[in-house]
Amino acid sequence: MVTVTEGPVIEAVEPDLKIRPDKYQVSHAKNWGPGFIVKLVLMALINALGIFGLWVTFQRPHWVLFWCLLILLVAADVIYFTKRALPLKYLYPGLAFLLIFQLFVMGYTLYVSFTNFGDGHNGTMEHAINALLMQNTRQVPGTASYRVAVVEQGTDLGLAVVMTEGSLCEGGVPGDVCVGTADEVLHAVPGAVADGITPIEIPGWTILSRAEIRPIQDEVLALRVPVSTDPNEGAIGTNDGLNAFVFRSVLEYDAATQTMTNVDTGVVYYASPEGQFVSADGEALGTGWRVLVGLQNYTAIFGDARVATPFLRVLIWTICFAFLSVVSTFLLGLFLAIVFNDERLKAKKIYRTLMIFPYAIPGFLSAIIWSGLLNRSFGFVNQVLLRGASIGWLTDPWLARLSVLGVNLWLGFPYMFLICTGALQSLPSDALESAKVDGATAWRTFRSIKLPLLLVSTAPLLISSFAFNFNNFTLIYMLTRGGPRFPDVRIPVGATDILISMVYQISGLSGAAGARDFGLASALSIIVFVIVGTVSAIGFRQTKKLEEIM
Repeated sequence: MVTVTEGPVIEAVEPDLKIRPDKYQVSHAKNWGPGFIVKLVLMALINALGIFGLWVTFQRPHWVLFWCLLILLVAADVIYFTKRALPLKYLYPGLAFLLIFQLFVMGYTLYVSFTNFGDGHNGTMEHAINALLMQNTRQVPGTASYRVAVVEQGTDLGLAVVMTEGSLCEGGVPGDVCVGTADEVLHAVPGAVADGITPIEIPGWTILSRAEIRPIQDEVLALRVPVSTDPNEGAIGTNDGLNAFVFRSVLEYDAATQTMTNVDTGVVYYASPEGQFVSADGEALGTGWRVLVGLQNYTAIFGDARVATPFLRVLIWTICFAFLSVVSTFLLGLFLAIVFNDERLKAKKIYRTLMIFPYAIPGFLSAIIWSGLLNRSFGFVNQVLLRGASIGWLTDPWLARLSVLGVNLWLGFPYMFLICTGALQSLPSDALESAKVDGATAWRTFRSIKLPLLLVSTAPLLISSFAFNFNNFTLIYMLTRGGPRFPDVRIPVGATDILISMVYQISGLSGAAGARDFGLASALSIIVFVIVGTVSAIGFRQTKKLEEIM
């Protein structure tokens, strides 16, 4: 372009125009970079796992899990495929794990504490009905017998028969080999081979010999394999491991009236609000179902002497154990920290390293080692240190408690030594110098300056240590298993059991004698949570006051 003005002629050439890429194309190119591809692959895996989880929870069905998982999955897709939720991209994983592993577990435990969930009340009413019909069976006179093979698949025990004319087997024809378990209906197995009327090879199953059957004879004789999804059609069982017969239930269920009738005696059992079939004279059938029982578990803990008496004993010991553990480990750790913090001491680094050794060994392993060292008959303490004495360190109630505190002192003082050493080294030197100039003694300096300042920095850790020892299940279980047992109570708890190990014993997971009672165990867990939470809240409040004073 040429512009003519008065005076000199000025020639201005407009720069070349550059074609600007479309804004959408630039954004699109950035979105499909390597980072986006990695995110896409990761989200695809997360969605695949999420959809699989939704399918499993839908099939069960577990509706609470289904909806929680669906919400989490949709939230993840929305958060990570939008530009408006940048903070949530970092917060979401932690929030998701908090919901799954903390809030959901706490909520489910609270729910179970209001139920009768436990032995005899494990499933729904439908499951209980089917179990009762299958458990109360008798051989039907005049029915045909079958050659049977006892088979095994992993931990599942089953029976295998060859199908004949008129025999019941889903999806098979005469000559097929049929297999079933207590939970799986008798069905034909493709590829199985039989020698006449005896199964000899079944894909996926192991046929047990007579020698292999003998150790599990009781389980084999009690096994009943349903021939149909309808329990009223009966099941097959064996009396000798060689021949199978048809068994049918002596009970009949009437869905209209929700009653179970014994066809032999005529006794009618009615469905009760407690989740069990009970007759008019109070006789109850063994298997029930899970129902809400309100505050029954909590009232049992405080009002039923069978539970309240051992609970009170265990509660007192738990509080004493947690308190004494914190005090003893703190005092020993503080003493060693002061000693090894003295500038006049040589080779301090070596001594400090030696003090950490008990802390470096896993706690459960140390507890097992100490269990052997304190053994009454062949332990190192009795046989070597005490020259063949026979002291029941783990069998006498008071000595067992003392041993638990001693072993916990061995395990816990290195931690306190570490934090006290760090706290001592961080104390303001000017305050210590001022005390020295004022003529304060070492004890006066420690009591008036060092200890208060130490408590300000270590008090939160002491509170957390109390909470940890309040639930120190590993030490109790590995060292004493809660023993020695109380001889005068029904619940399998002992002198060294703390509340959390009492929960484990009541749940029945320990294998100790006694029925499993998950409802009562969950109620105890909630009480433990309330106690620890209350003590921690009070402790932190007092710590805050201490900081304000300082």
